[in-house]
Amino acid sequence: MKKVFILAALFALATGLQAAPNEKYQNYIAQWRDVAVQHQKDYGIPASITLAQGLLESGAGSSELAVKANNHFGIKCTSEWMGDVYRYTDERRGECFRQYKNAEESFRDHAKFLQKSRYARLFELEVTDYAGWAQGLKDCGYATDPAYPQKLIKIIEDYRLAEIAAGAGSAQKPKSKDDVVVVSQAAPIAVISADPAEEYVRPLSAKEEREDFFARHGRGKCNGVKYTVARAGDTYASVAFSLNMPERKLREQNDALGRTLKEGDRIYLANKKTQAPKDHARVWVKPGEKVWDVIQRECITDAAFRALNGLPIDIMVFQTRQQVLLRKEKK
Repeated sequence: MKKVFILAALFALATGLQAAPNEKYQNYIAQWRDVAVQHQKDYGIPASITLAQGLLESGAGSSELAVKANNHFGIKCTSEWMGDVYRYTDERRGECFRQYKNAEESFRDHAKFLQKSRYARLFELEVTDYAGWAQGLKDCGYATDPAYPQKLIKIIEDYRLAEIAAGAGSAQKPKSKDDVVVVSQAAPIAVISADPAEEYVRPLSAKEEREDFFARHGRGKCNGVKYTVARAGDTYASVAFSLNMPERKLREQNDALGRTLKEGDRIYLANKKTQAPKDHARVWVKPGEKVWDVIQRECITDAAFRALNGLPIDIMVFQTRQQVLLRKEKK
């Protein structure tokens, strides 16, 4: 009997040590719990899953991807990704991962990433079914690790993340029958807002959206190609929407894949030329001037400009004052 008691005590001690709270994890949860809860309300993703994935994928914000790329969910580049990228060796050498301006952007992109059709069946589950979500993420291809669901579930249970989603806080175990509170598992009651209905505003047509855009931005012309100039708050996505065209096409005709649009940047509305006019064969550039700024100012494609000047693809900034060619010169 004594031996059984000792074994039980050792097991309890080992279990307690295994589940001992990690201060780094607790700080991460405290930092991001409100964002996770809000995303549960806005997108239907359990807050417990958001936090558990963030903790696991980023090592509570300490992984290389989290520190250098603000990528807390290990999301890789996909065909529709137009933002910055970070090369990191995961399953293969130098894989392409999404890079964000800040961690908040990573959390936001994670919520949007899970809106893809491949994850649609997860949203048929209750937000309280964290085990179903954990297994579903693996089945839908979010991770290749066969133990991924178990790792998420362990984090959720060790740190009582399900209580955050349910708003239970740190509820203590009831001491007697009189203290027991029965929580209904029925579907949540729909709350009807008492606020007055918003006045209907007819959305702009594609033509009206385009006209409104140019009324605010204006147009110019360079090397025979029309352009507009970016204003504060513009993105390639918002401009493409206003112009009723694919974002990727807009980026490609501006040599802007992977670039962030800045106020004052020229945005060409058609493909740039491969050379400048006949009377404009050369131009001076200054030390520190970016290649992209030159090709946008002169309305020449990046490929053509580099070919004319024998400029390698990895040269982004001019180091000296020099003349560069904008078209072939007759010998």
